[in-house]
Amino acid sequence: MTDSVRAFIRNVATGIKDSILGIATISKLDARIQQKREEQRRRKASGALAQRRAQSEEHRPGNEPRVARRILQCCAWNGGVFWLSLLLFYRVFIPLLQTLTAKIIGDPSLHGSVWAWLEFILTSVFSALWVLPLFVLSKIVNAIWFQDIADLAFEVSGYKAQPFPSISKIIADMLFNLLLQALFLIQGMIVSLFPIDAIGQMVSLLHMSLLYSLYCFEYRWFNNGIEMHQRLSNIERNWPYYFGFGLPMALLTALPPSYIMSGCLFSILFPLFIISANEAKTPTKLYHFQLRLFSLVVLISNKLFHKTVHLQSTLTSSASSERLSSPHTSPSRHRPLPAQ
Repeated sequence: MTDSVRAFIRNVATGIKDSILGIATISKLDARIQQKREEQRRRKASGALAQRRAQSEEHRPGNEPRVARRILQCCAWNGGVFWLSLLLFYRVFIPLLQTLTAKIIGDPSLHGSVWAWLEFILTSVFSALWVLPLFVLSKIVNAIWFQDIADLAFEVSGYKAQPFPSISKIIADMLFNLLLQALFLIQGMIVSLFPIDAIGQMVSLLHMSLLYSLYCFEYRWFNNGIEMHQRLSNIERNWPYYFGFGLPMALLTALPPSYIMSGCLFSILFPLFIISANEAKTPTKLYHFQLRLFSLVVLISNKLFHKTVHLQSTLTSSASSERLSSPHTSPSRHRPLPAQ
């Protein structure tokens, strides 16, 4: 029992250390990528003409690594545009307008009823015309930038990305992954409703930490050709380490009062932890016991996913059989022959 507790504390501390210290490598990451590309060009360049071409390619702007720039873009977009606009609207514009309308109307009771409707209309219009479109756009832009950052970080590792066997398998993996992560997030929200609040919050924090670790390590594992079931097995077998790795991000994103602001903070922090996950030295020795927190959502995801695929294949096969065995001939076959 004592050894298990010591191993738990050690692995959690190692996970926290890897998640935080890995961020410090960002300043050197672009230089390491550039150095590795130059070494690869020198190995490929055999003749004088090839060397001149390699030297000219080195100075092309498009060939420069851009990890730091991408991270700054994520911070500027999610923090400087999205988060700042929310703060200005709810913390500056709305209070100022409320004070101004109170001075104009004068009567407190009348102002209370007028302001209730005015605030509702303003917040609804702001959410519909600004927050929702910007939130959807942020999801698309962030997905592209996150993938770019992950690919550049993986380039430093020296390993070649292992392609999946087919495009259909990639799509199936992504869809299954999204479904499983959504169900696991719901599971974490449900356990937070446990009657003993402290226990519910701790188990919910464990869920969120493991989920964030899955988010961060997913790019690295995907590039290594590791499929979804193996990724979950990695987390469940060494769950104290991945709990520690995702803990800083889970605590920081729990601070904002609203889901939108928490999402903005997540989008600012996530690229940093992608770098940390790529640089992390994950433990090779398995923990004393496996924590099967993903078992239920994997079971539900398999049922839903296979049922959907089976329904789709059944509809496709029935449609094709109707075309083959239809007693009605095609209208073109009844078309009269042209007059001679």
